[in-house]
Amino acid sequence: MVMLARTWPFLALRFTVYLGVLIAYLAATGGGATFGWGLGSLGDGDTRAAGAFYGGLAGFASISIALYWFREYFLYLVKAGHIAVFVRLLDGAGLPEGESQIGHAQRVVRERFLEASVLFGVDQVVKGVIAAITGMVGFLGMLLPIPGIQGLIGFLRAIANIAVGLIDEMVLAYAIRTRSANPWDSARTATVLYAQNAAPVLRNAVWLVLIGWLLTGAVFLLGLAPMMALAALMPGQWTGIGAVFALIGAICLRLALWEPFAVASLMQVYFKVIEGQSPDPDWSARLDAVSARFRDLGRRAAGASGWEQRGASDVS
Repeated sequence: MVMLARTWPFLALRFTVYLGVLIAYLAATGGGATFGWGLGSLGDGDTRAAGAFYGGLAGFASISIALYWFREYFLYLVKAGHIAVFVRLLDGAGLPEGESQIGHAQRVVRERFLEASVLFGVDQVVKGVIAAITGMVGFLGMLLPIPGIQGLIGFLRAIANIAVGLIDEMVLAYAIRTRSANPWDSARTATVLYAQNAAPVLRNAVWLVLIGWLLTGAVFLLGLAPMMALAALMPGQWTGIGAVFALIGAICLRLALWEPFAVASLMQVYFKVIEGQSPDPDWSARLDAVSARFRDLGRRAAGASGWEQRGASDVS
């Protein structure tokens, strides 16, 4: 909570961004429905209703596609920057003087990852590796002949797969904290360290995910009535979209306020359990055997190291 309070500029930025996402959905869907209703007015009542439905659907889809393409830059500009400031606070360095938090964080991220595509590429590969590590939980069902254990493990794996989105940000935090010039090699090291300590990190991540979705459900219920009332103002009596708006609003609030709390909490766990450890070669070999993404990390890390060495020799 102290870390969140001290990084309030990033909280304000996240809240503004996700509020903009919600407003964009409302405006695009409502505008599309109104446009479709207008076109459908050339026909009968059924034509107007169909026009409003398809117009609203087109507006909703257009915003979803735009956000899908924007996700790479959001990760680079907002999430990674917030993590960079968290790392500084965890190390007791304090906040930079004479420089804004957001400006300092973006400079640190650029030093580590150069451009958004590099960070996004690392993030996507790491997600696959962490999912493979999490998937190893499934072997417990074969080792423990307990009635009903497969159903329990299936539920836990589903929650754990959602938690991958939190754990992969620990890999990003590790790269920033170690000031690695090779983000692929840093990601490989960080994932091995996670595999060695998966139980405590994953346990905390699962709890954070469960609490976050319970809070999301509560916000969804609170926002359901006003969002359905707002949807009722749209042409075509398309009130059912109000439930979708309420869900989007609840998710946006979770991502804006709860997610940074969860990341800060999990960072404290991750860096505490890996303190003083080195990557275990046995774990590296196991991950090489089960995860093509982990092998890809190794190839990219070697390629990045070769590029750095050639660049250094060219300069000399």
